[in-house]
Amino acid sequence: METIKLELDQKKHGAFNLYEDGKKLGEMTVSIKDDLLTVYHTGVEPEAEGRGFAKKLLEEMTRYARENKMMVLPLCPYVHAQFKKRPDEFADIWKK
Repeated sequence: METIKLELDQKKHGAFNLYEDGKKLGEMTVSIKDDLLTVYHTGVEPEAEGRGFAKKLLEEMTRYARENKMMVLPLCPYVHAQFKKRPDEFADIWKK
């Protein structure tokens, strides 16, 4: 079973990290400033590709943004592509 943790430094830079059995298999690199969550990169380890981990990271990030009433600036190509593919689903949090 995988778990996702938001791990930030004191400047609020960090990532949503996905772990399975204590091993980090994916990350979504972010920074938070006031009510803006900027997503820079999403990556999954090669041995974990094809298991839906990028989607799980996206779901956790959007849940976090909504719970904390934040807007998302999707600089990450993966996140931006998902927002463009389903604009209605992300309209409430998409900082264009």
